[in-house]
Amino acid sequence: MPPTTAPPAITTTALRKSFGDQVVLDGIDLTVAEGTVFALLGPNGAGKTTTVQILSTLINADSGEARVAGHDPAREPDAVRAAIGVTGQFSAVDNLLTGEENLLLMADLHHLPRRERRARARGLLRMFDLVDAAGKPAATYSGGMRRRLDLAMGLVGRPRVVFLDEPTTGLDPRSRHAMWQIVRELVADGVTIFLTTQYLEEADQLADRIAVLDHGRLVAQGTAAELKRLVPGGHVSLCFADQAAFDTAARVLPESSRNAADLTLHVPGDGGVQSLRHLLDLLDSHSIAVESLSVHTPDLDDVFLALTGQPEKVGAPR
Repeated sequence: MPPTTAPPAITTTALRKSFGDQVVLDGIDLTVAEGTVFALLGPNGAGKTTTVQILSTLINADSGEARVAGHDPAREPDAVRAAIGVTGQFSAVDNLLTGEENLLLMADLHHLPRRERRARARGLLRMFDLVDAAGKPAATYSGGMRRRLDLAMGLVGRPRVVFLDEPTTGLDPRSRHAMWQIVRELVADGVTIFLTTQYLEEADQLADRIAVLDHGRLVAQGTAAELKRLVPGGHVSLCFADQAAFDTAARVLPESSRNAADLTLHVPGDGGVQSLRHLLDLLDSHSIAVESLSVHTPDLDDVFLALTGQPEKVGAPR
């Protein structure tokens, strides 16, 4: 028999939402494959959190269709809630309880058998490197520890789909990288991650596919590499050892921009192997020696600026 293709973990079609006269989502079409990381980017107020709230059954869309784990969030909210975990921008951790007690509370809410509750809590404490802090009040946890505990609480019910709404905002680089590793491990186990983030590097590192939302509309979707190819700005930087080589290269490459102080030329290009080979052959044919070179391609910051007209500000309020 031919292999079957798993249905998408999340789909939306023409999803719309307004608050009064303000249109927040204006016809959103998304498809998120099972067992992948999908990142939704956008400036503050673009509709990222509203999208998560609709898909996680917290609010209803005005029109359009959505499916999460095969269920309609509006018509089958209980089925959707049984299949998902949600970690929002603000921690759901109870500061008066210990880390282990927070997890046991979530296990009670999921109606896990008593023996399974303990085992599940201990397993998550190990997974999130919280064993040593398990008996301490959550109020004593660092920001990174609280975020890890918050995510662990969302995994007690073994969700198939996890919504992470800006999960690393405010964390230091070490804690952020620890969260990234946890996300990768979850995906390796078949969990689908729907991520909103203000850190473009985070989407670049984690996401299989990325969508850019601006003023309630999707302005681009694709892999990080596909999105980077949408904007110009790629170039090859050539550094020369002496003024004579620099001047000769500048005449041979009139389209390049010059940095005379550093004896460096920036030659527009896509950074591909063929174009790089052509450039080096051209220099060699004129006996021009290059001391060093580096290839620069647009990053997600460039994509974000080109598509939304504004750079995303790390840690900016929503």
